[in-house]
Amino acid sequence: MEQNYKIRAAAAHDLDTVFSFISHLEERSFDFNRFKEKYSDNLSREEVIYLVAVNEMDEVVGFISCHGQELLHHEAQVFEIQEMYVARNYRDKGIGKALYAALLEKLAKADCESLEVTTHSKRSDARRFYSKLGFQQTHIKFVKEM
Repeated sequence: MEQNYKIRAAAAHDLDTVFSFISHLEERSFDFNRFKEKYSDNLSREEVIYLVAVNEMDEVVGFISCHGQELLHHEAQVFEIQEMYVARNYRDKGIGKALYAALLEKLAKADCESLEVTTHSKRSDARRFYSKLGFQQTHIKFVKEM
């Protein structure tokens, strides 16, 4: 059964749910106070977009974050989707696509040259999802833990 939901800007009162989503997404525990500090700071930054999907009871059921940056090898801002998560009971209902569409509306008002996304190699569903949205694999990312 299709649920009714809407997309809105994330707010400070969404912290606990977003914290839970990111913990599940990354399959690890984070220091809540450090997370809260970063979340609160990013809510006020113009180059950071946080959107949530909420159900008819105003419960957050999805989240997307996108950060913009000025890079020397680009002529305009490059934005990158950093996290996207939809609660398990709400998957396959178009919420991820709706979050993405709302993000594109925000980016249409920005000086945005391109939108990038990186996903872990183990997330085959995420790779399929982004591919269906028109993303192309153009880079290979290397990571060194510090």
